[in-house]
Amino acid sequence: MAYRKEYKIIARDFSRAGEASSEIKNILKQLGLDEGIVKRASIVAYEAEMNVVIHSVGGTLALEIYPEYIAISAEDNGPGIKDLDLAMKEGFSTAPDEIREMGFGAGMGLPNIKKCSDKLDISTSRNGTYLKAIIYFK
Repeated sequence: MAYRKEYKIIARDFSRAGEASSEIKNILKQLGLDEGIVKRASIVAYEAEMNVVIHSVGGTLALEIYPEYIAISAEDNGPGIKDLDLAMKEGFSTAPDEIREMGFGAGMGLPNIKKCSDKLDISTSRNGTYLKAIIYFK
């Protein structure tokens, strides 16, 4: 691995939500990566970060840069995704009304992550969820 940076994500901290994914975007831009790669990675990072903020009790977001690809991972400490297949469907959301009223929780997080990733692995239990998205330098 050539580079790794990890960010602590605090549940329901909407004042800082998006900071980690913005920093990831800036790092990738500074490296001079292809604009399409930066855009896809930024979407993955933002959606993963917001899922941790909205749906978990806190966790981490990490960027890893390898010679052939970028890996973005998110890990949280629960409560897990009850129905992963359903959560992958566009428009499905378990976000409470107060989150939706703030403009979040439209049910596009995981579908957007999947669309922007070349490879996506998700494991979930009531103890937490781990997501790792890979974007290859084609």
